[in-house]
Amino acid sequence: MSYLPRIVDKEIDELMEIMGAILIEGCKWCGKSTTGFHHAKSIIEFQNPDSKQEYDEIKNTKPSLFLNGEKPRMFDEWQMYPVVWDSIRTDVDHSGKKGEYILTGSAKPSEGEIMHTGTGRISRVLMRPMSLYESGESTGEVTFSDILDGKEISGVSKLSLEDLASITVRGGWPASILVKSDAKYRFAKEYVKAIVHEEVKKVDGVERNPEKMLNVLRSLARNISAPVANSTIESDVKNNFDNDISRPTLTDYLNTLEKLFVIENVNATNLNFRSKYALRTKPKKYFVDPSIATAILEMNPKNLIQDLNTFGFLFESLCIRDLKIYTQSYGGDITFYRDEKDFEVDAILRTSSGKWGAIEMKLGAGYIDEAANNLLKFKERVDIKKCGEPAFLMVLTGTKYSYKREDNVYVVSIGTLKD
Repeated sequence: MSYLPRIVDKEIDELMEIMGAILIEGCKWCGKSTTGFHHAKSIIEFQNPDSKQEYDEIKNTKPSLFLNGEKPRMFDEWQMYPVVWDSIRTDVDHSGKKGEYILTGSAKPSEGEIMHTGTGRISRVLMRPMSLYESGESTGEVTFSDILDGKEISGVSKLSLEDLASITVRGGWPASILVKSDAKYRFAKEYVKAIVHEEVKKVDGVERNPEKMLNVLRSLARNISAPVANSTIESDVKNNFDNDISRPTLTDYLNTLEKLFVIENVNATNLNFRSKYALRTKPKKYFVDPSIATAILEMNPKNLIQDLNTFGFLFESLCIRDLKIYTQSYGGDITFYRDEKDFEVDAILRTSSGKWGAIEMKLGAGYIDEAANNLLKFKERVDIKKCGEPAFLMVLTGTKYSYKREDNVYVVSIGTLKD
């Protein structure tokens, strides 16, 4: 099967020119190994059981032997043999060569398993499941570069509401993209089963209760796209799933899900860097792909169409996934805005150049005017002298058309957007 290009390919190529090694990390099944293979000339697959005895002997005698092979040399699931990190770091330090090694991993190693940070020698690249542009479902007619420059835009999405529901349940898993039958909806379900019963133990060898972990995931799915405190999850698990979970256990489970790149936080900002309010606002916890939530909630595309309120929250999760993928290519980040009066904007996008913009996410056309007015009010509320003029205001939608309104608010269909 031919390689499906990924947005991080460009970032990988650039880093290989200036760094001795790169680490491609992210959740399982997002395509790290395939992308690593695309850039490498020789490979060690540490998860291969047929080679375990040999790898154990090398680890215990002379770890530098792992490095022998044509360069760039790739180490798949490197965290299974963390000693290779220090071997690479030392070799790069001594040779000074660039683009020598690629590591891939779907879990962060435990504290103390590597001696050196790798700063200046090994650079990290985060991968997520595919965005709509990478999966070929966004037309890519609208680019963030045009929006950041304030240009006129035009685009027509090919995606209906039913298409978006199907994509949300299927997810951006590369292996599911080319599957035409309803079997494509099983990938996320199998992913959740693997997380609950296998991966949470593999990450550090600690036994964790599968039922409690599943209930934590259920609570996260029920609170998707909303700021949520640990106390809320703790109470939700107890009251709705009849399963007590202590605060230390919950903290451990959430940390484990972060180590596995299953969940990631979107933090709050109020654009006033001296204010403590944003620090007190709880982050929004998102799954790395919206299909994880639909699998946990046992929702199919028809369920989403029948429950547009829930679909709206999951659509926001889909948008956040794509925004994070697109923003990463600009060296930027995504936060959400909330001030002391609880006035909120769904997302604030910042680039490494200092440009920023505000985004509201609405599934249907009926909420576009309301969202645009909210953005215009937001622009009046923020202190532009402190944070600078926003480069854009955008309503990101599940509708058909992309255009720039007379009030300069962009209306962008997620089915037309790319980096």
